[in-house]
Amino acid sequence: MNLLARSARARAASPALTRDAFDLMCLSAAIVLVAHVPHLSPWLSGGLALMLAWRWWQRRQRSGGAPAWLKLPILALLVLAVTASNANPLGQQAGASFAIGLLVMKLLESETTRDARVAMGFACFTLMTALLFDQGLLATVFIALGLLPTLATLRALEPAQLRTSLPRTLLPALSLLAAALPLALFAFVLVPRLNGPLWGTPSSHASVTGLSDSMSPSEFGELLLDDSPALRVAFDDAPPPNNQRYFRAYVLWDYDGRRWSSPDPGDEAAAPVEVAATTSYRVSLEPSRQRALPALDLPIEAPAHAQLLADHQLLADRPVNDPLEYRVRSALRYHLQPSLSADARQRALRLPGGFNPRTQALATQWRQRYGSDDGAIAQAALSLFHDGGFRYTLAPAELGREAMDDFLFTTHEGFCEQYASAFTVLMRAAGIPSRVVTGYQGGYWNTLGNYLLVRQSDAHAWSEIWLAGRGWVRIDPTAAVRPERISLGAYAAAEDQQTWYRSDWLESMRNHWDIVNRWWNEGVIGFDTMSQRGLLTPFGIHDLDGTALGALLVVGSALFAALGLAWAMARRDKIDPALAWMRVLEHKLDRHGVTRRPGEGPQHYLSRAARALPARRDALKALSESYLECRYAHAEPSPESVRAFRRLVRDFKVRGVVK
Repeated sequence: MNLLARSARARAASPALTRDAFDLMCLSAAIVLVAHVPHLSPWLSGGLALMLAWRWWQRRQRSGGAPAWLKLPILALLVLAVTASNANPLGQQAGASFAIGLLVMKLLESETTRDARVAMGFACFTLMTALLFDQGLLATVFIALGLLPTLATLRALEPAQLRTSLPRTLLPALSLLAAALPLALFAFVLVPRLNGPLWGTPSSHASVTGLSDSMSPSEFGELLLDDSPALRVAFDDAPPPNNQRYFRAYVLWDYDGRRWSSPDPGDEAAAPVEVAATTSYRVSLEPSRQRALPALDLPIEAPAHAQLLADHQLLADRPVNDPLEYRVRSALRYHLQPSLSADARQRALRLPGGFNPRTQALATQWRQRYGSDDGAIAQAALSLFHDGGFRYTLAPAELGREAMDDFLFTTHEGFCEQYASAFTVLMRAAGIPSRVVTGYQGGYWNTLGNYLLVRQSDAHAWSEIWLAGRGWVRIDPTAAVRPERISLGAYAAAEDQQTWYRSDWLESMRNHWDIVNRWWNEGVIGFDTMSQRGLLTPFGIHDLDGTALGALLVVGSALFAALGLAWAMARRDKIDPALAWMRVLEHKLDRHGVTRRPGEGPQHYLSRAARALPARRDALKALSESYLECRYAHAEPSPESVRAFRRLVRDFKVRGVVK
């Protein structure tokens, strides 16, 4: 009880919040909310925004916090909302959502400077938690600039602050951020990296890229509209032509009538491959929450901490939760698995019973017509797609239980998933071993950065069929319907999409901006323990261990402290700006016979000047009050009060003297 009583007395003794300070608090909370909107549920974001707007409006109508009886129901609703919108109530997203809600609730009771300081300290922490979800360049810059209103709020809580415009209010905070930048860079470079995550609770394992080890028609739709980068590829030699830029991610063998899936990886060695031409390259992969490592078809070697499966998928030892770089060597011309085992053949021919009877009948007709010529059957399927009135679209009609029958004989429209799935089912029904492969196709060659940019919208699905004497052969049925998909990409090749998105200037701007993002990912996000230890390699030190890092950190911190102390002492030795303008005023008055006497205080001096210059009595009174505020209201004069005194001195004119 004593602690509560002391807290209540401290709250009562704290000065009340001004209107400007409260407006800055609301702006700070709004920026925190905006920074977290991408990973908050829409209705939770909307509810918190409405509550913040209501509190801002209510405070402008009258002082006083929200009613006490309202806070407990709001807290209960917040807990229910966070629990309902997050699968893991103890994860990062749930914790951040709850923290934002508490920040907005704190504004419901903030009426004193003590409340405001507590709220703004918590706002800084909550704003920083947005970096747990997005560490990109734009997000980082937004969060850094989002600190400006918070710093401006804390400054507005200081006594004797003058009202000014919002840009002038934010300018001192911007100066503080600029001054802190060298120290932040120093800490970024030398503070030892942690081996584990900073946030101890495991994060969600939902897919980021959208590619997974299963596929059903129409699941790629949203992914093909996602323009975010998936991977960047730097080749040791000239890049392959666009029609060879197939990046293998998953090989799907099993089909249940609706969904294709990949079996559990076994210990079987990679299938034999006869290589005619190879290329080597480096891949920078964005986080995917998956283990698959996309590689140019066909990878023949596994990078470190990964394995090459029997069907030549690359699988990492653990999910890719952070940006990852790896080197790969792939075959561009090859014969994959010239002989097929009985078990593999059986798995590559398996179809569920009781599905798609019309598709089965069509494949049987082709087998009867072409006999044992598997290549002719595959060509018949491609001719059907090319000449049968099929259309490439990212918004196809829904398919029913007999999905392949509906697609082949009714809707005649779809994108890569539908075409690859239908072609593979047709081949299996005709007795030709086949499987679906998903990954990426195409990409944009960035000449400035000398790398291939592959976006999520380049996600693609194609087929592989096994032909005697040739092994597994890649067949892309989508190219038979819409060849522009291979040259232009999924979104641009769709006939029913907006033409403005295909504009050259927009594509050029997006792809050139990616150079900056690549630098940020490699130089900042990718700055790990190995990069830190190699900092002094150009100076002949090849391994900077923890002891050396600690020594550099101590020496550097001492150097920064010394520079700060020297700057503070040099600033103290400079003439006070308010005193300098007082000298200007004394010079003006001295020219008209009002000279300051030795030891005379400023208040007495200006009062005497007012008696000597009755026509300027009001102006001299304002000058006296302004100067006393600059010199004695607080330890350091605020820039606003100095500017106000300077303006009064400049405007002061002497029109007459009383002798």
